[in-house]
Order: sequence, then C-alpha cells, then structure tokens
Amino acid sequence: MTTSGRHFLQIPGPSNVPDSVLHAIAMPTIDHRGPEFQELFTHVLDGMAAIFHTKNQVVIYPATGTGAWEAALVNTLDPGDEILCYETGHFSSLWAGMAEKWGLKPTVIAGDWRTGADPEKIREALAADTDHRFKAVCVVHNETSTGVTSRIPEIRRAIDDTGHPALFMVDTISSLGSVDYRHDEWGVDVTVSGSQKGLMLPPGLSFNAVSDKALDAHQRSTLPKSVWNWTDMLEAGANGRTPYTPNTNILYGLRESLRLLNEEGLDSVFARHSRYGKATRAAVEGWGLEVLCTNPDEYSPVLTAVIMPDGFDADELRRIILDRFNMSLGAGLSKLAGTVFRIGHLGDLSPLTLAGTLSGVQMGLQLAGVTVDTKGLDAALDILRDG
Repeated sequence: MTTSGRHFLQIPGPSNVPDSVLHAIAMPTIDHRGPEFQELFTHVLDGMAAIFHTKNQVVIYPATGTGAWEAALVNTLDPGDEILCYETGHFSSLWAGMAEKWGLKPTVIAGDWRTGADPEKIREALAADTDHRFKAVCVVHNETSTGVTSRIPEIRRAIDDTGHPALFMVDTISSLGSVDYRHDEWGVDVTVSGSQKGLMLPPGLSFNAVSDKALDAHQRSTLPKSVWNWTDMLEAGANGRTPYTPNTNILYGLRESLRLLNEEGLDSVFARHSRYGKATRAAVEGWGLEVLCTNPDEYSPVLTAVIMPDGFDADELRRIILDRFNMSLGAGLSKLAGTVFRIGHLGDLSPLTLAGTLSGVQMGLQLAGVTVDTKGLDAALDILRDG
C-alpha cells in the first residue's frame, strides 16, 4: 500500500478539514457559562443565519445531521400525523423511516434514485389531499447517495399552487455551504443540516433553520421532545447560551470555517463547486462511463456518482484505489452497493487536488481492467485550467 504523502479523502463527507479549522478546534476549552463562550456562540449563531439566508435564529445542536432530522419532526408534529416524503435515495429513505419510528405516517413518492424530487408529482399528491392530511413535505436537497440535487424553489411553487398548508422541510446536510440555498426566500419551514460537509468541520454539529410558520407549529406540537426542544434552545441562544453542555471546541472550528467561507465569498464558493462538478462529469463521460444522475438540471456540485460497467465491482475498484493510491472514494449505498462509486468534490478542495483525484480514479479503473479513454482526464483538466 502506498503510504507516502497525504491520504486523499474524496468521499462525499465527512470532507477534508482545513488546517486553520483544525488549529481552531485545538484551542483550550473554555467555561461554557462564561462571557468568552457567550461571545463565541452569538458570533456563530449570526454567522449560520447568514449561511442559511434566514432572519430567524438558527438552532445549533451537539449532534450529527440525524439528530437535526429528528428535531425537525418532533418540534412540529403530533403523533399519528401524516407526512409526504419523496424518495430520491438512501438518505431520503432513512428520514422517512425515522418518521415512522416516531409514530408518524409517511407516504413516500417512489423515485428512481437517478432524478430529484419531481415538483409535479408533489403538486399532484397535495392537490389530491383535499382534507389536508399531510402536515409536512420532506425533501432532501442534495441526495448524497446519488449525486442528485432537487429543485427546491420549484417544489415550493408546486406546494403554493395547491394552497396546501403543509410545512416544507428540507435536508441540506450535504449541500449547505457548497450549493446556493436560501431558507427564507425559498419558503422553507425547517432546514436541516450538519457540520461535516460544506462547512468543512468534523461531524458533531447539526442545525435547524426555522420559519415563523414552523415556530407556530412548534407551540402546538405534542410529540415528545427534551434534548431537541426548540423552545429551550432558542431561549438560551438569544442570550448566547446553551441549555446543556455544548461541544465548545467544534464551535471554535465553526467560527473559523465561517471566516473562510466569507473570505472566499459564498458566490465564489458555489461557482467553484459547480466547476468541480462539471470537470468531474467531463472526466466520467470522457472515460466512457455513465453518471448516475440523468437530469442535467439536477447534477450535484458536491459529488458525482458513477455507474460501473457490467461485470465490474465498484467496491473492488475502491479497494484497488485505496491500496495503490491511498485514496478513499464513496461506496454505493443500499441498492446501489457494488454498482456505483462516488467521487466527493466538496469543501476544502483545490483544482490540483481534484486533478489528482481524477488521475487516481483513471489509474484505478485501468488497474481494475475497465477500458477507459484517457481523454477523460484531459477533458477535466481543460475545465479546471480554464475555470
């Protein structure tokens, strides 16, 4: 196994953590009831509101994105409530499964795992729901298992066209900080996210951005909640506090990651990710392989899922690349296992890093016996050079 040089972590998250963020996390732990923490927490709350594009206070939990999923549900719904979920891949299915465990009743619009949530199908389902049984619509913005980005503003318009009062909940765990997202402007009621992808942090922080409508629903919600209770979190946060022990050192890292994102400028960050996605797809198509996502309007800027040719095992390819080139790629999840590998191109990533990544993938494909046209890499380099 090649061990010299750094490891290439090219999974779709957790993403690489910048050195300055790691150094910030290594700061001495402080009193989370003291004035220094109060200043830190107020700063990151304001910074995250700007990232979400929301006027309301964001809720920050010491948890992974799974906790933020649960918080979105238990803070707004009642036992037995029906919700409408759109199946876009592995993670949308997990969110619907969690709802079921909480005694909610998800109706899942089946998807093909190659396209995003279809606004027209959501429109049809809500228009047929004349009794307004559905209390929420749950959609994943960027489905990490497939490399497909759903069109959130179009889904909002579809909901509005029906006049349906359901809450609109969106998972941005793999898109926030990498893909343009506007909680208030797009009319989202609860946005869920996590720290370990576009925010360039280790796992351990999760977020809810909440609308006024969601806060009203929270006041009526009867699902049990303790750790996830928005009321406790928002009341403490308004004073720069937390109702229980926070993960202070990752919050230091968040302050630094927000500085880095703002220094580059969010528009530049989004354009960079878009360019990296375009370069990666050019390589895949040039190799003669197929991208899993079939709708160009839904290509993900943060990862590309690639279908292996018939007779080849994606996990064996990943093993070869890890052993020979010290690079990790994302596995195919659930029904995509063994047939798809995923190239992450998000977060703290330069053109040269992506060029090296794609070189490693091309060499790995050749070692695995897959016939590829080496012009694929050239096509990617042209985009990276001219971008």
